[in-house]
Amino acid sequence: MTSTAYLFAIVLTAAAVTILLRSVPFLLFREGKPLPPVIHYISKMLSPAIIALLTFYCFGGHLQERVPAEHGFGIAELSAAIVVVGLQLWKRNPLLSILAGTAVYMIFIQKIFP
Repeated sequence: MTSTAYLFAIVLTAAAVTILLRSVPFLLFREGKPLPPVIHYISKMLSPAIIALLTFYCFGGHLQERVPAEHGFGIAELSAAIVVVGLQLWKRNPLLSILAGTAVYMIFIQKIFP
């Protein structure tokens, strides 16, 4: 059995590391100083790169694991992607788009193509 002091030390360490990591940008990039060009580049390119990576993961690696005849061969993934893109173009709300796409995907793989 784990002691309470040990668990408290783990939580305290995790909290200290979190506070330190969250304060680093404020220490490095103080107000009034111009941001380095590499930071501007990263801020413009990171979101599209992450979305591209998630898209390739969803349609590339995940489809290879499924048996086409038994699981609808990508219908769940394609349906969820259409919902995400459609809602994003219509409502411009990423949280709504992601939650609705996830719900559609889970309904397909849990209820329609189990």
